[in-house]
Amino acid sequence: MMCARRVVDQELSRDRILDEARGLFATRGYDTLTMRSIAKALGYSHGALYYHFRDKAELFYALVVEDFNFLLMRQKEMLDRTEPGNVSHLKEMMLEFIKFGMENPHHYEIMFMVRDSELRKYSRTKQAQCMDLFASVVREVIRNDPDAERKTFNLPWSLFMSLHGFISYSIHFYESYPEVESLAEAHVEYLCGGIHGVNG
Repeated sequence: MMCARRVVDQELSRDRILDEARGLFATRGYDTLTMRSIAKALGYSHGALYYHFRDKAELFYALVVEDFNFLLMRQKEMLDRTEPGNVSHLKEMMLEFIKFGMENPHHYEIMFMVRDSELRKYSRTKQAQCMDLFASVVREVIRNDPDAERKTFNLPWSLFMSLHGFISYSIHFYESYPEVESLAEAHVEYLCGGIHGVNG
């Protein structure tokens, strides 16, 4: 006879729980959700969720980790395909970030737009990893700039926040990436045009 744990694993996978919970957290908020309400949306008893997650906080943290790992993987794959140290390299990374946010709005909201201070602690470490990767690309681009030392800390942050503003605005108005692609390209072009003196 198959044990109860194995039956539940086959019926309700961890990935399916995460996929459903991601949209629920983004649309209904963390405080209003319970393990019971998440299970109900999936059509299962809440006990089925506890085979995979101890509580709602652990489930939320698993989402944050999965989503950031997905973004970091996409960014690193893109960096592996492009030549470092020039503006076109940075532009491609910035457009990739906008595209990710627009194509995955529920992911993005959980990763970068959670308001609750208790929940932000789950995102902080992973946000720092993304920011460090982005900053390293920016610093490589400006390393020959006479003003590079002054720009080293402020410029990556300013560029990142400009991208975040574009993404969050577009998500708020339910715009898709194809609808704003030309605007995204113009936005990135404008931002990168203000970086200089750099090579490229």
